[in-house]
Amino acid sequence: MRLLFRLSSHSISNFYGRYKPRPHLIILQSLMVKRKSEVLGDSSGIQPLSQIRKMATQPATTTIELSPKEAQLKDLLLDAAKFIDKSGTIQDQVILRWAGGWVRDKLLGIESHDIDTAINVMTGEAFAMKLCELCQQPDIVEKHGIEESDIGNLYKIARNPEKSKHLETTTIKLFGYDVDFVNLRKETYTEDSRNPQMEFGTAEEDALRRDATVNALFYNLNTSKVEDFTTGLTDMKSRLIRTPLEPFQTFMDDPLRVLRLVRFASRLEFTIDPAAEKVMGDPRVLDALRLKISRERIGIELQKMLTGNHPRKSLEYIDDLGLYHTIFTDPSKTDIPTPDISNWKSVYECLDSLRRNKTPGSIYDVLVRSDEAAYYAWVLAAICPWENVEPPKHSGKGKAPPPLGTLAAREGIKAPNKLCDLATAAHNNRTEIMSLVTAVSDKAPFIAERDRFGMAIRHWDSKAGHWRLQVLYAFLVEVMNGLGTKSKDPAGMNEFLSKWQAFLDHLQELDVMEAPSLKRLIDGTQLTKALGLKPGKWLAQALEVCVAWQLRHPEATDPAGAVEEVRSKRAELGIPEK
Repeated sequence: MRLLFRLSSHSISNFYGRYKPRPHLIILQSLMVKRKSEVLGDSSGIQPLSQIRKMATQPATTTIELSPKEAQLKDLLLDAAKFIDKSGTIQDQVILRWAGGWVRDKLLGIESHDIDTAINVMTGEAFAMKLCELCQQPDIVEKHGIEESDIGNLYKIARNPEKSKHLETTTIKLFGYDVDFVNLRKETYTEDSRNPQMEFGTAEEDALRRDATVNALFYNLNTSKVEDFTTGLTDMKSRLIRTPLEPFQTFMDDPLRVLRLVRFASRLEFTIDPAAEKVMGDPRVLDALRLKISRERIGIELQKMLTGNHPRKSLEYIDDLGLYHTIFTDPSKTDIPTPDISNWKSVYECLDSLRRNKTPGSIYDVLVRSDEAAYYAWVLAAICPWENVEPPKHSGKGKAPPPLGTLAAREGIKAPNKLCDLATAAHNNRTEIMSLVTAVSDKAPFIAERDRFGMAIRHWDSKAGHWRLQVLYAFLVEVMNGLGTKSKDPAGMNEFLSKWQAFLDHLQELDVMEAPSLKRLIDGTQLTKALGLKPGKWLAQALEVCVAWQLRHPEATDPAGAVEEVRSKRAELGIPEK
C-alpha cells in the first residue's frame, strides 16, 4: 500500500538543513523561576539555585495507561524518532513528549482527541515530514497496521502573533487524533508586546513558559512517564489553577493568560490560586489586556468559556475578578460611561438556574433550543448591563449607531454579525415584548387575538431570527432590574417566573410559536393576479395583511378571504385603482 501525504501552503525544498537547534540551558537563571513566597516557602520570593537544579533534573513523575489507539500512535512516533536518529541528520537523540491539555485530561479521565507533540531537537514540521517519509515504507505500514484512513493530510499552521499564534505548528490526523507537532521552546517578552521572541528550549523551559501548572505536564514517550517540572501533579490533586512562574509577571508577559486561567478553572471546576486572583484584576494587568491583546483573541477565549460545561462559573469569575469592563466594551470609545454591574450576578445565576432545572415546556426549554442558541443566550446575558446605559445623543446625520450592547459584543469580543444583529433586535424589540408579557399577565381584552401575537413574533424574527432569544433577553433584563423579584425573596421570584411562564404558555395555546415559518396561502404573484394589478410598493404590506388574516383563520385553505381583506384596505394600503 502507498500512503500519500500533502503539505499545504509551504514548499519543503531544502528544509532539513535550515533548522539547527540552539544549545539548551541546563540551569535556568533565578530571575526566570521567581515564585511567590507562599508557593515556594522561601521568604525572599526567589527560588534558590539548589531548588532550580532539583526542578531541572528531578521532575516529579507518574504513569498513564494508554488506550490501544494511543499506544499505536506512540509506537509509530517512536519509530519515526529512531528513523531520524539513524539518518544522522540530527546530532542529538530525538525525544518526544505529549504536552499540556492531553496529559491533563488523561489524568482527569477526560477523553481528548487533540494531542500536542513536543520535540526536543527539531521543528514540528521537520519531524512530521520525516514521519511521512517513514510511513511510505511497506514494512512500517504492516508493522503498525496502518490503514489508508488512519493518516490524513499534513498541514502547516503559520505564525500569527496577532491571533496569539507565536510558533509555526504542523498538524496531521493520525489514527483518529489531531496531532500537532512543535519544538520545545522558551519565550522572551518585551515590555510593549505580548508577542514573544521564540527560541528552542528545554522541557523545563517549555513547562515554565506555560499559563498554568496543570497545562505544563509532559508525557515522555521515550520513558513512558509523566514529567512535572512545576507543581502540576500536586495542583491536579488540589484542583488548583496556578501559574508556573510569579503571577504578576506571567500576566504582564501575556495578559491573555488571565482569561485562559478563568476558562480552565471554570471548565475543570478548579479553584484559581489566590496569589493569581490577587493580581488578575490589577489595573496594570487590565491595561495590558486592553492594549496588547487582540479583541478577536478575547472573543475566542470567551466563546470557549460560554460553550463549555460551566458558563455561569466563567461569568462569575469575570464578575468577581473585575474583568467585565475590560472585556465587554468598545475599546475605541473612551467617553461612554461604564454600565452598572452591581446586579449582573442575578442575571447569570438565573439563566444557569433555568438551564439546570429545564423541564419540557419550561422557560429555558421553550426559549433555548440548540447549542448555538445556548451560546447566544450567555452572550446576551453578558451584555444585559448595557441596556441601562444612556446612549450618546445621535446628531441625526447619517445612520444611527447600534445599541451600546451591540457595540460591546461587536467591538469588545468581535462577535459575528449574526450575533450582533440578534443583540440589536433584542434591544429594539424589548419594549414590545414587555408590553405583550404585561398584557397577558393583566388579562388584557385583546390577548385572544392570534394575529396580534403571531405578527409580533414574525416582526421580531424578521431581521435577526432567534425571536425566542429576544424574549429571553427581555426576561433577563427584567431580572437584572429587579422588577417582579421583590427583593429576590423566593415567593416574589416564583411570582415573577410564573408571569413569564404564563406568557409562553399563552403563545403555545394560540399556536403561534412557529409563526415566522408559516407557509403563506398566497404569494405576491397570485395576489397581484387576483387583484388584476401590477406589483408596486403596496405589495409587501398587502401580503402582511394576508398573513394576519391567515393567522385569524388557521383552518383556511382558500386565500379568497385574504384577498377580500386586502381589497377592503385598498385606500389604507395605497393600492391604485385598476
